[in-house]
Amino acid sequence: MTEDISRRDFLSGMTLTIASGLTPLSQLSAAERRYYPPSLCGLRGSGPGSFEVAHKLARDRESFDLSALPAEGHYDLVIVGGGISGLAAAWFYREAHGTSSRILILENHDDFGGHAKRNEFQVDARMLLGYGGSESLQSPRALFSPAVNRLLTALAIDILRFEAAYDRKLYASLGLSEGVFFDRETFGEDRLVSGNPVSEGAAATPGGNAHTKSVDEFAGSFPMSPEARAQLRMFFAAPGDYLNGKSKEDKIAHLKRTSYHGYLIDDAGLGREAVQYFQQRTCDFMALGADAVPAFDALNAGYPGFAGLGIAPENEAELTEPYIYHFPDGNASIARLLVRSLIPDTAPGHTMDDIVLADFDYSKLDMEGSSVRLRLNSTAVSARQDQGSVDIGYVAGGKLRRIKARHSILACYNMMIPFLVPDLPEEQKTALSLSVKAPLVYVNVAVRNWRPFIKLGVHEVYCPSAFFSLVKLDYPISLGGYRNPRSPDEPMVLHLVHTPNTPNQGLTADEQCRIGRKKLLEITFAHFEEQIKGQLNRMLGTGGFEASADIAAITVNRWPHGYAHAFNSLYEAKTDGPEPYEISRQPFGRIAIANSDAAWEAYLHAAIDQAWRAVGDLNGA
Repeated sequence: MTEDISRRDFLSGMTLTIASGLTPLSQLSAAERRYYPPSLCGLRGSGPGSFEVAHKLARDRESFDLSALPAEGHYDLVIVGGGISGLAAAWFYREAHGTSSRILILENHDDFGGHAKRNEFQVDARMLLGYGGSESLQSPRALFSPAVNRLLTALAIDILRFEAAYDRKLYASLGLSEGVFFDRETFGEDRLVSGNPVSEGAAATPGGNAHTKSVDEFAGSFPMSPEARAQLRMFFAAPGDYLNGKSKEDKIAHLKRTSYHGYLIDDAGLGREAVQYFQQRTCDFMALGADAVPAFDALNAGYPGFAGLGIAPENEAELTEPYIYHFPDGNASIARLLVRSLIPDTAPGHTMDDIVLADFDYSKLDMEGSSVRLRLNSTAVSARQDQGSVDIGYVAGGKLRRIKARHSILACYNMMIPFLVPDLPEEQKTALSLSVKAPLVYVNVAVRNWRPFIKLGVHEVYCPSAFFSLVKLDYPISLGGYRNPRSPDEPMVLHLVHTPNTPNQGLTADEQCRIGRKKLLEITFAHFEEQIKGQLNRMLGTGGFEASADIAAITVNRWPHGYAHAFNSLYEAKTDGPEPYEISRQPFGRIAIANSDAAWEAYLHAAIDQAWRAVGDLNGA
């Protein structure tokens, strides 16, 4: 049975928030009464306790000897990783092998769902939900496979429900638009400019803008030199064919080997002052700055500057779908639906609506006698073939344990797999080692009201060079008894994004990701809190915002290993044979490999597809 959380463990994640007056006493007492990770504030995501054992294995090359340990249990399937892919793999395996299959899921974090992280807040007797990672069903009509659709249907998810649940008119009805915040360190003064008329990236949320300005008025308000403002006016209003004279094929080849930053300077002719505006434009969607994103990827993601080239995005069907398919807690609700399906005693209900506010009993996750068990705070350190079974070692509560399974699916961070399974073929180990993930931070800030946004006329603010590249009001979703804030006098969740890049220093994307991961592990919650308060005060102060009075709680979801690695044509070349991710995910006897890493796609549907494939790979093993 899952151990009760101790007061010491609870306070280690809460002390700084409580000391700053950011955690309501009602939330503190609720969290102390039972083990319920979604209500914890402070430093979350990959927080203390979730990564140290893995670092001993992979970074410090520490070995874990299981030879003297008895096997504590034998399962039909042991899954390493309790994120969306691991949970989906359990569902598909049980479907294929029967409901009596004995399945154990090991998860190194203190909550299930992986990056699909649920954040809960209680502010002035009002419950607020936020997403701390995986947030949406991306373009379901264009991208979802039969396997994904079948699973979602079995979980009672109807994507048409989101069309009514998502209020596309709310923010526009309040006169709000997208804005840009220029910081004084880079642009000479702090200035918030509202009314952005330019479509600037993938996954644009429809219906959120009102009172947009003309391009001349908008760009004319930037704290830049007259020359830079004139360049941006022309670039936004009438982008030309900056590759005139090249064939379509040559244009595409050029865009694939040129960064978005380089394209803006060398091809579009923008000066470095004007180009600074775009540096963090790609950070939210790709977790990389404009210097490390291929221009062709920027074109396909809908960023400006390509309309005159005569090249349509490769994924137009994807881009035309509205970005409205969210639960109030993001894809955490899908993780909860999966867990409830696998372990029905954890929560009541049976619909996509009632999962939103379902009362989850974490003590039922790992019950003796249950056919499916989910064991939190448990880090796998070994998975080896052993005479017709898989021998698995893991660490929980500081103790090394050993179990056996007929099959195993590794739905964890794929780069860890060579250390878990050292007998893998060398070619597969090499392919797995390429799966460098992009670090990022999703912060949820519960505020007592959002009147400053009304006064300033913004609901989302892009920040070209500040610590947080994006600050926005939460998605306006009401579902399953949860009602999104509609009045600016109500409490609200603000969502902030930080990516620890090292831009414009000649570093590859992978090099920046490795440096950024180290940075994230060194940054304290106190530093995040300082940056949050400082940036919000500077952005929203003229609208009456004061962090010390208006912030009720902060949850920092830190992901040193965030977005799955994606092919980057600036630094990688396509091969004639199988792609590296195809080599990396090959089954190894009774061991199969899942997770979105196995597709090099940071999407929920990829995680589910890879779970389906991994279960199929075990047929006959």
